[in-house]
Amino acid sequence: MTSRILIAALVLTAAIPALLMGGVSGVVAADGKPGPALSGPVVSSGPHPITLDRPAEATNREIVDDVKRVRNYADQPPLIPHAVRDYQIDLNVNKCLTCHDRRNVEGSQAPMVSVTHFQDRDGQTLGTVSPRRYFCTQCHVPQTDAKPIVGNRFRDFDAVLSTAPAKEGAK
Repeated sequence: MTSRILIAALVLTAAIPALLMGGVSGVVAADGKPGPALSGPVVSSGPHPITLDRPAEATNREIVDDVKRVRNYADQPPLIPHAVRDYQIDLNVNKCLTCHDRRNVEGSQAPMVSVTHFQDRDGQTLGTVSPRRYFCTQCHVPQTDAKPIVGNRFRDFDAVLSTAPAKEGAK
């Protein structure tokens, strides 16, 4: 009995703000402007920005020239140099392995999956790709012609070494 009273009291407490505001919702549009119910009487002045259908921004073009890209740092996952838009990768099928599996590379001429992909988290070598390395696009991404969002002053290791000052006494 007391639990029913407690639940009823909680429901009533949660409903009080809505009852006091006369049923006005607290919804605010994505542009930060309050909806019509918060700014006065409901006036239909056309579609609200949140309900407008706008065309999606153009996506960046994938670079699909099959040219292997140089890696910028040790252990960087290689970029994918071909289109993968319709590749199926799920629990039952991995389209990437039709070319990159060790049994298929001779016929496809694709690079074989790294031997690290055949190890479990304890370092034990497996006969097939490890489940934790099965979903290729977690690490490997296609190259696109996207412009950088922010500036980048990255220098690879060789560039850092070539500009490092020589130590005294070094020959």
